Amino acid sequence: MGMLAIGIASLAALLLASPSSAARIDADEALARSEAAIGAVISDHRLLRSDGSSFRMVELKGKPLVVSLIYTSCSTVCPASTQTLKEAVRHARATLGRDSFQVLTLGFDARNDTPRRLSAFAIDHDIAGDPSWHVATASPAVLATLLDEIGFSYSGAAGGFEHITQITIVDAEGKVYRQVHGDEFPLQVLMEPLKQLVYGVRMTSFTPAALADRVRFLCTVYDPKLGRYRLDYTIFAEAGAGLLSFLLMGWILARMWRAARRST
Repeated sequence: MGMLAIGIASLAALLLASPSSAARIDADEALARSEAAIGAVISDHRLLRSDGSSFRMVELKGKPLVVSLIYTSCSTVCPASTQTLKEAVRHARATLGRDSFQVLTLGFDARNDTPRRLSAFAIDHDIAGDPSWHVATASPAVLATLLDEIGFSYSGAAGGFEHITQITIVDAEGKVYRQVHGDEFPLQVLMEPLKQLVYGVRMTSFTPAALADRVRFLCTVYDPKLGRYRLDYTIFAEAGAGLLSFLLMGWILARMWRAARRST
């Protein structure tokens, strides 16, 4: 609910700031469409990188994927949301591992988001050259289908676009897992779903690797004083102390019971 509230506030502010257009976006409908996309499987679309080469969405499977929607001629919301995302990604990589997930910044303005402009956008925001951060666009037909699959709403407005500020988190199998709304958001809003996907919400086996991931999942906590995530094994220390106390109490009761039987 907190994430949804952030999205409503941010989208409402964006719509108020946007020039009037023939087809305004309804905030409630846009957010409902965004949330309804959770669980949808993204098709194997062909995308165009900022260097002019093409690739398919299937190449991004195998790891969680963070999809950020922008258009390169935007001078307000898109640069701000990209900077917020870049900082959140830096913290997430420091905790989960640099290669634990991938990022895709997708230009949805098929007419103007050319490879040259996408490359300039990546350089301006210091995300160029990152092998795990892809900057791309696609043909109008592909974009229409892809944006529908992830529940992204936008419409033309004077001088640009009116659009929902949305980051979509996709699991390793290409299924929409979570939506993040707002050009600014708390680190936990992005980090928690990524932590669930990287370490696994459900244990499917009892192998040493699976158990280690479960321990890391439980012990990776947000420290509000530091403003970042850290490993905290206090839960296991407390559980160990509780178990020791339980065993000690059981030993004392057993001795008392034996002593009582002897006296009888």
